[in-house]
Amino acid sequence: MNLASLIYRFFSNFVFLAAVYLSLNYIEKYQNRAVLAIVILIYAGMRAVSVLRSFHFFGRIEKLESDVRRLAGMLGDGPVGQVVNKQTMKDVGQLRRDGEKKSYMDLFFLAAVVIFCVSKIVTN
Repeated sequence: MNLASLIYRFFSNFVFLAAVYLSLNYIEKYQNRAVLAIVILIYAGMRAVSVLRSFHFFGRIEKLESDVRRLAGMLGDGPVGQVVNKQTMKDVGQLRRDGEKKSYMDLFFLAAVVIFCVSKIVTN
């Protein structure tokens, strides 16, 4: 399931990049192309802010993971062992790492979109 979600994220980002490329290449007038490129840059900026916020969120989750592991190690396998399941901690860690991979992929494609839009604005 993890590989399928990564492939889907790559495919959706690639389709977005292709749509930007085709739409900016087929517009003849410079002013229309520049307006579209600016709108796409605004959208890419909003998505980049969202991705950066998710990195902050993932950092907080990582800190909580280490705190729970430390507390579970100190208290042993008593009643806390029933509450803090090692498999649950492992699953949370895996989901966090997968989310970080997807966020890096999003940032890569957003950077490509920004570079392409800026190049279309600068060139006539």
